[in-house]
Amino acid sequence: MKVLKEKRIKDKIIQVVRGDITKEEVDAIVNAANKYLSHGGGVAGAIVRAGGYIIQEESNKIIEKNGPLNTGDAVITTAGSLPSEYVIHTVGPVWGEGDEENKLKKAILSVLRLATEKKLESISIPAVSCGIFGFPKKKGTKIIYETVKEFLENEETSLKAVRLIGIGEEIPSLFVQAMD
Repeated sequence: MKVLKEKRIKDKIIQVVRGDITKEEVDAIVNAANKYLSHGGGVAGAIVRAGGYIIQEESNKIIEKNGPLNTGDAVITTAGSLPSEYVIHTVGPVWGEGDEENKLKKAILSVLRLATEKKLESISIPAVSCGIFGFPKKKGTKIIYETVKEFLENEETSLKAVRLIGIGEEIPSLFVQAMD
C-alpha cells in the first residue's frame, strides 16, 4: 500500500492510497455492490474471492430478510478471512439512471453513518460506481472525496482515518486531484 496524499481535518485524516482493498488493515472496507448483493465482478467479486464465501452467505441472508437494497443504501457483514473486520456494502448509482451525483453522495454518507453507528475508526473506500456502473471517474472521485471531507468536518463520528483507494494508477491519481 502506498499513501499518495493525505489531508488532516481536525484530529482525523483522509488518505489516498494505491493498492488492493482486500489487503487493507482497517476496521472496514467498502464494497461497491449491486442491489441484490450478488458479488460477482469488480471490487465485489475480488472481496468475496479474497475473504471467502461467508461474505456472500451473509449478504444473501440480508436480501432474504429485507429484499433488494435501494441505491444509496449501505449494509454491513463480517469480512471473512480479510484483514479488515467488516465489509460495508453500498449500492452506488448506475450512470444514466438520473440524479446520479446525489445518489453517489447518499451512498457514501450511508457508509460513513453506518461506520459511525458501529463505532469504527478506520475505513477504506474505493471509487464506488466508477467501474461497471459507468459513473465518470473524475466526477465520481471528486464527489466521494468532497462527501468524506464534509462529513468529517461537520458530523460527530468515531472515524479517525478514511482511506480512498484504487488499484491502478488512474483512480488514486483522480482522488489526489480531487484533494487539491
